Amino acid sequence: MKTLKVLFLAAEADPLVKVGGLGDVAGSLPQALRALSSEQSGGVRVDVRLLLPYHDAVRQKLPSPELLFTFPVESKTGALTAEVYHSEVNGVPVYLIGGEPIANSPVYSPDSAADGRKYVFFSVAALGLMDRLEWKPEIVHANDWHTALVVYLLSLRRKASPAASHPKTVFTMHNLPFMGAGTEAAFDNYGIPPSRYSRVPWWGKKFPLPLAVQTADRVTTVSETYAQEILTPEFGCGLEKLLQTRHKVVSGIVNGLDMDAWDPSADPRLPAPFSAEKLSQRAANKSALAHEFDLDPDPAIPLLVLVSRMDQQKGVDLAVEGLASLAKRPWQAILLGTGNPDLEEACRKLEKAHPSRVRAAIRFDVNLSRRMYAGGDILLMPSRYEPCGLAQMMAMRYGCIPLARATGGLQDTISDVSANPESGTGFLFKPATAAAFAGALARALALFPDQGAWQKMQQRGMRQDFSWSKSALEYLRLYQGLGFK
Repeated sequence: MKTLKVLFLAAEADPLVKVGGLGDVAGSLPQALRALSSEQSGGVRVDVRLLLPYHDAVRQKLPSPELLFTFPVESKTGALTAEVYHSEVNGVPVYLIGGEPIANSPVYSPDSAADGRKYVFFSVAALGLMDRLEWKPEIVHANDWHTALVVYLLSLRRKASPAASHPKTVFTMHNLPFMGAGTEAAFDNYGIPPSRYSRVPWWGKKFPLPLAVQTADRVTTVSETYAQEILTPEFGCGLEKLLQTRHKVVSGIVNGLDMDAWDPSADPRLPAPFSAEKLSQRAANKSALAHEFDLDPDPAIPLLVLVSRMDQQKGVDLAVEGLASLAKRPWQAILLGTGNPDLEEACRKLEKAHPSRVRAAIRFDVNLSRRMYAGGDILLMPSRYEPCGLAQMMAMRYGCIPLARATGGLQDTISDVSANPESGTGFLFKPATAAAFAGALARALALFPDQGAWQKMQQRGMRQDFSWSKSALEYLRLYQGLGFK
């Protein structure tokens, strides 16, 4: 078998350290790539290895990894020592870079300059690691701004030594608005030149993310629709002109879901297990959830659930206003999440205005979210933008019908039943307004009494293939498109 060597860089990766969705991706995608069979991969074995900062949170999980070597990282303020460790997690080899800028700091700091020092040091040290390893990657796959600088630094090397062998580069954006502000001083300290490309905005010439977009061999984001949306001013965050110049190498691949971890037939957190084949057993979860929140357990009343960060991006305000406008319709709602104090208060006010049918659970509760997916009838997901989104996949897997804005990954993973009665898996609306949200919810409430049609839609959603193996094959094709067959 042909072996393709890939170095996968990220700031976090489950189960070593997980703060957000990037941790899910970096923890799952390398495993899925390594697990591809020869039949799936066309005879290519993907030797993907993970590179992470040796955060304190990782140190708690891996207190004694093997120290491979140390080396100096030069800067204008003096040399710093980079420490390179090695371990293996879930069958994936893991390299860890430690050193003074990384030690004793959170994964993401509220101090942007501190994060700048840490991740610029990590990126410069990553090149030193590649120079010293006997294992030489053919592809370097960086994720988000924290590791984006590696792509730019490799492009500078390629330009300085065009005759030498250099790895190809892939850069994936999971969170475009976060570009690496705060890295400017660290750029200067390590002697890294700013971009001179006219399509990189003046304010971003020392930001890692725009520089990776400028120089990567392939740029990806986490859904096909979002890859098109970011070419426009509405979604491009000021980089749309740069992205337009690179549109031929920009593509989208939807994130996967761990289908074993999200299996309603074997989830110990649920009051009652169920499956698409035994859907009637799901009713016990709705009843238990209603009792937990002191709601009327009438199965004829649709139970709406919102599981979200309380943020303007997530459109929580649209949901609150839209629900209030449909107060005369039969429904109940549980709203779970924390974040923006104004949005938290808006949820509490909705509960006070409708005490018999609304519950505001202002907290972070992973186990409750699973019970809500398993017991809710409709998941509310009115995001203003959503590069990929996982909640809609989790909800469908658990028989909860998603109602979402037609944007990004939501549009790519949900089929609107109004347009596709025989294949639809949810409800979509386009304008980011409370009225459009309410219109979609009115359609859902009108269909809910037809339980035969509703249950068929639930089963279609539960049988969707959101597995990581599907996404891994698309990444392999992307890698092969760089000349590795």
